[in-house]
Amino acid sequence: MDDKRDDVVLSIRGMSKSFGRNRVLDHINLNVKRGTVMGLMGENGAGKSTMMKCLFGTYQKDEGNIFLDGKEVAFSGPKDAIENGIAMVHQELNQCLERNVIDNLFLGRYPTNMLGVIDEGRMKKETADLFRKLGMTVDITQPMRNMSVSQRQMCEIAKAISYNSKVIVLDEPTSSLTVQEVDKLFEMMRMLKKQGIALIYISHKMDEIFEICDEVSVLRDGNLVMTKDIEDTNMNELISVMVGRSLENRFPPVDNTPKDVILSVQHLSTKFEPHLQDISFDVREGEIFGLYGLVGAGRTELLETIFGVRTRAAGRVYLNKRLMNFSNAKEAMDHGFAMITEERKANGLFVKGDLTFNTTIANLPQYRAGIALSDSKMTNATAKEIKVMHTKCLGPEDMIASLSGGNQQKVIFGKWLEREPQIFMMDEPTRGIDVGAKYEIYELIIRMAKQGKTIIVVSSEMPEILGITNRIGVMSNGRLSGIVNTNETDQEELLKLSAKYL
Repeated sequence: MDDKRDDVVLSIRGMSKSFGRNRVLDHINLNVKRGTVMGLMGENGAGKSTMMKCLFGTYQKDEGNIFLDGKEVAFSGPKDAIENGIAMVHQELNQCLERNVIDNLFLGRYPTNMLGVIDEGRMKKETADLFRKLGMTVDITQPMRNMSVSQRQMCEIAKAISYNSKVIVLDEPTSSLTVQEVDKLFEMMRMLKKQGIALIYISHKMDEIFEICDEVSVLRDGNLVMTKDIEDTNMNELISVMVGRSLENRFPPVDNTPKDVILSVQHLSTKFEPHLQDISFDVREGEIFGLYGLVGAGRTELLETIFGVRTRAAGRVYLNKRLMNFSNAKEAMDHGFAMITEERKANGLFVKGDLTFNTTIANLPQYRAGIALSDSKMTNATAKEIKVMHTKCLGPEDMIASLSGGNQQKVIFGKWLEREPQIFMMDEPTRGIDVGAKYEIYELIIRMAKQGKTIIVVSSEMPEILGITNRIGVMSNGRLSGIVNTNETDQEELLKLSAKYL
């Protein structure tokens, strides 16, 4: 084993943090070694984000010490941390999209010449040198908005390296990446390891943890419950340690009883890019129909077109043989359609509202008492959905922002279930959710299908799409390249179909 594996660059000793009487971190001890990748896993709400915020000085820890290269540090905030050698690449990139790569790299620290004028020549040279050193081919003069998510992510990593970072934290970096882009990211991570940089890799994706990490640490309920070399553990142990119980299977059993066609999409095309071209498929009552494809293949656009929020150029949608021609989301909702969007924080939640507001907002007429809304009806409906969804919270009055990602997603499910939809469309319903919460979401989806609801689910995770569906439609460059029975297909066939029209 490499000597670097014993060279601790970052040491967290006895870190604790409480919010009121709620202890979120309980005496955490963690060592990160130079030139290695440390996987950090745990259910949503386990304490990962709080631990990182205490490390970067966003939160002030209650107890404990942090050592960087053997020297005790206490950062006043992320800027202080990055200037001292610890950087973080966030899941939701916070960049100036109208500015070019060079400007984003030097944001907040523009170099000046002897006259006090910004030295653009030096900025351009240093940026070009950095990207050349990293083996990255990027047009550094183009606006960030013209770049793919993976390219923007690479730029953020390059920015972290430009500060001579000793430790880089990557928070769910692959949530919006294609398979090929993930490969590029891992290639860069391996190169950074060789340069002696330590990486902390926060992810819910088991397969990636085993592919890229040297060690893995697991948080549960604010406690660090396991740290092991990756070769000394396995997927079953990780799941068991994360959720505090054994999950015999990653996916609950799916009912394969075929029923009558309830939804028929015929020759659907759209006016605006990315174009959908001549898409036709049927979905049966009580079926879970998966949509797979690479990022940009048109899966989200297909759901949005059916739901009436994207203009169709041609084609028809039939529900129970009746023509549905929605011009907006309200019409779709009034006919029994529901849709969970991929970006729950951007367009699925009111982040400044409580659970009651978020649960009842899509169905307000149901809670009227005379001409006014009934607080008791709304509170009772929210309490019912909390119970049905097993949402971890103190009660309906909790603010939605205080919940973990998995529990926020359960509130979104609860909101739509209050409308008793017939067709339930879901875009990446488990994105950014831990394995325990994922299993509960899977159980919910399968239970809804058994109750006769028709589910269309978009997922970029191959094991998930193969684990919870009856059939899978594969999108490729705006077209439907094939429909396969889930129990008769495999990953290789799905990948071939996803590349059919590229």
